Parts: sequence; structure tokens; C-alpha cells
Amino acid sequence: MASKFTLSTARPKGPLALISTPGARELTQLVDKNLVEWYKSVDVDGSLKKDTFVIDASYPRFTNGEGKAMVMETLRGKDLFIISDMSNHGVTYNFYGKEIPMTPDEHFADLKRIICAANCKPERITVVMPMLYEGRQHRRAGRESLDCALMLHELYDMGVSDIITFDAHDPRVQNAVPMMGFDNYFPTYQVLKALTKRFPDVKLDKNSLMCISPDEGAIGRNVYYASVLGLDLGMFYKRRDYASVVNGRNPIIAHEYIGSPVMGMNVFVADDMIATGDSMIKLAREIKEKGAQRVFLSATFSLFTEGLEKFDRAYEDGLFDAVISTNLSYRTPELRERKWFIEADCSKYLAYIIAAGNLNEAVSNLLDPFEKIHQLVAELNAKQQNF
Repeated sequence: MASKFTLSTARPKGPLALISTPGARELTQLVDKNLVEWYKSVDVDGSLKKDTFVIDASYPRFTNGEGKAMVMETLRGKDLFIISDMSNHGVTYNFYGKEIPMTPDEHFADLKRIICAANCKPERITVVMPMLYEGRQHRRAGRESLDCALMLHELYDMGVSDIITFDAHDPRVQNAVPMMGFDNYFPTYQVLKALTKRFPDVKLDKNSLMCISPDEGAIGRNVYYASVLGLDLGMFYKRRDYASVVNGRNPIIAHEYIGSPVMGMNVFVADDMIATGDSMIKLAREIKEKGAQRVFLSATFSLFTEGLEKFDRAYEDGLFDAVISTNLSYRTPELRERKWFIEADCSKYLAYIIAAGNLNEAVSNLLDPFEKIHQLVAELNAKQQNF
């Protein structure tokens, strides 16, 4: 973990402490490993060196489903970062003799419990929530609840000073809490690095690769990829039947494409998440029918709420070449074993973000990885020229 700032010019807000909620233990361990290595490399006098920054915490539950949170050591004066994963259905608990997977609501309840257990003793509390809880319920249509805004208000009222999240479905929800820090990061560099590691022959130039946004909501992230790489950009927009509602949503009638021809091109598609995956597969099919060579699908969060079989079939049919996603949320063991799945490791990136926060350093270079992406492209071009 290379040094981006030094302790000679920056001092911490307080002694760094990490706490994991039940769904984020693996990610927290990876982040902690990177932080330990970094602080040991830059802390000359040794005052900040530790073997681990993780504070032990437990989340016992009664058999009727009620629970509590416990912190095993003092947090007084600490700069506390609580890492959570609201989507981890791999965590279970005993409920009247049955093992029940935890829902996002239950993960959020555990987050509030551990904040309460901290008992206002930390110098500062930052919640690291890579996938923003209720992020898709960010606006009201008719008589609906505003769950994401309500969540942010609850955390602010409990004393949380900052939120760190990734690829928020709509970052404008931060307007609900104007006095709380809200940093929204994108794993752009990590995704491209993972893609080129698996496919070292892919050329990141406009003669062979183009970006296509799966819908109007994802246009921002695809514009960034296209702009930083100098690629052409296309977009699908979803024609919906607003006269009917199926499973709480207006059904999609058709995907309409706007943009440059894709014939003979490799295509990169970026979205914030894959939920059921139906839209992604339909999009990949239409791109292939338009003559694309290879199709790379990217999503920061890989939920696959209806299983992996439909993606297995689509891959076997040649509709796409890979799905790239991050380790910022839960991935089932079955998903990790799929040959079409590429995991982009973001633990070092998140460790940098936490270190910058702890040292009260500017994060502008972390928010915009323009230089790192161009360095990656230059290195890739040099390797390809040698073959």
C-alpha cells in the first residue's frame, strides 16, 4: 500500500478503530490488513503502529429474534469507523429453532445497536456503508416512504458525523442531511484493473472498445468511463408500461438504443448493481444482435437475487464474456466459482479512504482516479506492443 500522505504533515483525529457489523467481517479484515501495513511503513516513531485496528464486537440474539450489540473494549477518544454490508444474506440467526438469513433491515438494526453500544465515547463515528441502505428508495412517487433519507437522519441523530459509500444509486439523497459528511466513491480504476488482468489483450481505445449505459440512470458512471478513456458512448433507455405495475414496478416494454454503431466493437457496460439481472441479459442480447464482438458487464454490487442459472445460460449462449464486480458486498461461494465472474478487490482503496479520513487529509485524488487509469492504460499498451 503505497504512501499518498505522510504523518509528518498529518496527525489523526484520534486513535483509529474499526468495528465490523456481522455482514462485513471479511471486508473489514482485508481493510485492516492494508491499514496495518501502511501505518507501519509511514509511522516513523511507532506511536500509531498496531497489529490490528479491529475492535472486537459481538451481536448476540435471543431465540425470538431480538438482539443486542456489545463492544469488548473501550472506544473513548477513538476515531471509529464502522464497516457494514447491508446485503449479506449469508449471515443467519436462530429464530424459533430455524436458521434465518439476515435481511437489510436487520443489518441496519445491528448497525444502530453497535452505535448505541459505543455510547457516544468515540471522538468521531464514521459509517462505511459501501452499498447504501435503501438507496433505491431515494425519492417519493405517490404515497411512499422515503427510507434512504430516513436512514440518514437516524444515523445523524445518533451522532454519526460521516458516511462513506460507493456508487450510490442517487447521491442527491445526501441533501437530506446537509450537516453530515457524505462521500460517494466509484471503483472505476479497480474495475478496469480487474478487467485487463483477466483479458490482457483488450484494448482500451475508441477503435476497439465503446461504453454503453444500460439506462438513463447509469449514464453518469458510463460517461466517466468513456471520458477518461476517450471512448464513444451509447445508451439504452427503458420504455416502460406506466399503466401497469408488476412486483411493485412498471414493467419494461422494450430497450431502445441511442448511439454509435456497435458492429465489430468490444462493449463495456457499467451499472451500480445487478439485482435480478433480467435487464442486463436483455441488454447483452441486443448488443450481440447488433454485431458486438465481446461484451463486458460491470456492476459495483452483484446481488443476483434470482440466482445464477440465467447468467450461466446467457454465458453459454455467448451473450457476454464476463461480469466484473467488487468485493464491497456479499458474494456467494457459488458466484465466486463462476468462470464468467471477475472480482475487483477494493479493500486497499477503502483502506486509503479510511486512512485519509483518520488523518483529516483531502480525498480529492481518491475521488478521481484519472491519473491512475491513464497509468494503467499506458502500462497495458506497452505490454501489448511487446507481444
